[in-house]
Amino acid sequence: MSAETWHSALHRLQGEAAPHVLISVVGAEGSTPREPGAKMVVTAETSHDTLGGGRFEYQAIACARDMLAASARGEQPTTPRLEAFPLGGRSGQCCGGHVSLLFECFAGAEQHIAIFGAGHVAQALVPLLTPLAWRIHWFDSRADAFAALAPSPRVDCRCLDENAITPAIETALESLPHGVHALVMTHDHTQDRRLVDALLNHAGIASIGLIGSQSKWASFQRPLRDAGHDTNALARVRCPIGIPGAGGKRPYEIALAIAAELLTFAPAETHASQRGVTPTTWRQTTGQGVHL
Repeated sequence: MSAETWHSALHRLQGEAAPHVLISVVGAEGSTPREPGAKMVVTAETSHDTLGGGRFEYQAIACARDMLAASARGEQPTTPRLEAFPLGGRSGQCCGGHVSLLFECFAGAEQHIAIFGAGHVAQALVPLLTPLAWRIHWFDSRADAFAALAPSPRVDCRCLDENAITPAIETALESLPHGVHALVMTHDHTQDRRLVDALLNHAGIASIGLIGSQSKWASFQRPLRDAGHDTNALARVRCPIGIPGAGGKRPYEIALAIAAELLTFAPAETHASQRGVTPTTWRQTTGQGVHL
């Protein structure tokens, strides 16, 4: 358990777009460790603050981590959830009260973007993306590429070993989460081609964008075919990148077009008639209907 308060941890984790669950006591009956309004924050690795300790709290933490694991596997939407804890029957605590908990799961980053290259366009693009609830994985083979850039909690900057670039690229790709959108925009066309080749071979890449002109892409296609990539594979690569119809060749103009294109890849929200905790579940869990 961390010594950090729940509100400090919540602010930090929200800023980092890191997965976490906020647990709140929303109902209490009889003798209970904490009163309504008590909260704690749980991540996969640790917990912040307390609901009173004991077996009841361990069970709450386990429920939160089950939610995080299911969300990471894409098996469960991050909708709020109510759980009833009869402290005697469910948690084996002799105080014998009844606690109702609200679990709010925050999946973390809504999208993951991998940017290879820290040139002028990338330096204009990253500040456009960081206010979003996205995680940016930023790579460059130049040791000083990130030296003058302001750090952000949502941006992971990593230097690739230029003397062993092929294994460095493989290591970088293995570190990326499933479903990442990759943008290739390094200072070296040979490195760009190696990256496109590696990305096409790597499972779990949602999309591949290559900066440059149509003639650049045409020059890449023959060596990529020789490397074993067929027409369907090559069709996955977007070059030029940026939303169609956007003009301008200044770095900021290109960055705006790329950011707009990435927004079109965001998953569409679907709204059922009932979302979140149902009224029936609320009544049953809080004891305003069938008492659990």
